[in-house]
Amino acid sequence: MFDLIKDDLQLFEKRLAHELESQVEFIQSIAGDLVAAGGKRLRPSLALLTARLLRVDPEIGQRVAVTVELLHSASLLHDDLIDGAEYRRGKEAAFRRYGNVVSIMSGDYILARVLRLLAQADNADFTLLVSHTAARVCEGEVLQYEMATFENYSLDGYRRVIEGKTAELIAASLEGVAVLAGAPQEQREALRSFGMRYGRAFQMQDDYLDLLGDEKRLGKSIGGDLREGKVTFPVLMLLERDLKEAWEIVRRRASEPGDAESMATLVRAHGIDALTRERIASESRTAIEALSLMPDGPPRRALASLAEREFERAS
Repeated sequence: MFDLIKDDLQLFEKRLAHELESQVEFIQSIAGDLVAAGGKRLRPSLALLTARLLRVDPEIGQRVAVTVELLHSASLLHDDLIDGAEYRRGKEAAFRRYGNVVSIMSGDYILARVLRLLAQADNADFTLLVSHTAARVCEGEVLQYEMATFENYSLDGYRRVIEGKTAELIAASLEGVAVLAGAPQEQREALRSFGMRYGRAFQMQDDYLDLLGDEKRLGKSIGGDLREGKVTFPVLMLLERDLKEAWEIVRRRASEPGDAESMATLVRAHGIDALTRERIASESRTAIEALSLMPDGPPRRALASLAEREFERAS
């Protein structure tokens, strides 16, 4: 599906590297690692596919792709420090190599580049969208810690967390293109709806794999969320059933050997693995339905395929 935007993605990588250039060695090194690490490049791909879907100037897709990816990259630098993460995509986390001050200020530098791109776009609605997205990302992260602090876990709270952490950025990647292209309101709303629903499915699948995935395929140990004090959908379902063992593991942040494996066993024993998978599939299906207003063709089918494949993703 990415053959459609292969050349677009290559140009995106060059544009991203250019926007992250700095004469300060530490900032340039951190930025270089972010570019080299790559990752799934999901958000840029969505923006570039949306530009194709709407049949608009590819420059619009590039502008949105770079803006949203920079915002995402800044949030990763801050998240790693907050979470005390040791690695980011196989390399030592920036704050461990350079210290807290350098890592935080480098994240702020990237946010400054986002502001520059917004000024260049000179579009109030796009600026409002990006500012809303940034605020929701922050709220999602803080809410996650608030819930852990007060042990105030709920389905509504979990939904708000995954929307803030993931779905809002994904939705902005699509909606931002519609905004800059001056697309009809119904298309803008359809793209946002797809992004929010697909974003929820994506994060729920990440959470599922963190506890129930294959460590070899993931390239990391299971239970990372538990050790960071994060309660995700499968664990939340156990807590709602007031299972004592599940509560004990959550409260000690899976600090004892075998805790993550025990939680995974509980999830499977109570049929919550299947329940979680069905919820992911439901979000994916409703995401695809949101595309019904969009023009048919390869770009729309590529977006739908991404949502369809989410249920099968293993890493």
